[in-house]
Amino acid sequence: MSDIHLLIVDDDERIRQLLQKFLIRNGFCVTAARDAAHARRLLAGLEFDMIVMDVMMPGEDGVTLTRSLRQTLATPILLLTAKGETEDRISGLEAGADDYLAKPFEPKELLLRINAVLRRVPQVEDVAALPKYLHLGNFRYDIERGELWEGDQIVRLTQTEAQLMRIFTATLGESVSRSELVEKLGRDGGQAQERAVDVQITRLRRKFETDPRQPRFLQTVRGSGYMLSPE
Repeated sequence: MSDIHLLIVDDDERIRQLLQKFLIRNGFCVTAARDAAHARRLLAGLEFDMIVMDVMMPGEDGVTLTRSLRQTLATPILLLTAKGETEDRISGLEAGADDYLAKPFEPKELLLRINAVLRRVPQVEDVAALPKYLHLGNFRYDIERGELWEGDQIVRLTQTEAQLMRIFTATLGESVSRSELVEKLGRDGGQAQERAVDVQITRLRRKFETDPRQPRFLQTVRGSGYMLSPE
């Protein structure tokens, strides 16, 4: 799990450090942010597989930040808060959070919930007739291992990008609608989630397209969705 990158957002330095140390010991790569503004700066320059975020923070709170991120980001979000009332849990989930854990909590429970969220997306079964590699210009995608390579250098894919590649690999030459992608990614429906998928597609194209604005391999099918067409 060393390739799974988590973003921890909490204004309490002690809790932030404890969570970071605990999750690193359990095999994750972890980056920490002290508040929403700090998290936004990190998200602008780095890609994460999951966000674990406190709700009660000075300035922009976790629910507000979650609602904002959901306009462009499909990354799973788990909210932490001292509030345990039903209406508070509902507010977090309605904002687009994937899970919710009330403080105080056992670190083991947090670990189990993180793993559960990361496993939630259904795995796409490999098709026996497919070749071992798909060739995308100067890149090759190892279908069995789910790895993208440029020469002898591996190109890191986020959890969501890896899931998208598995989905497209199982539907080569076929258009997949944005609503289907939202469903297969295990997200709730809605236009915000479909826009978030568009953002993830753009980021995935940057990994292997020579000109992401005029994609050769991961094509937009007008009025239908997206389609992967390797060489």
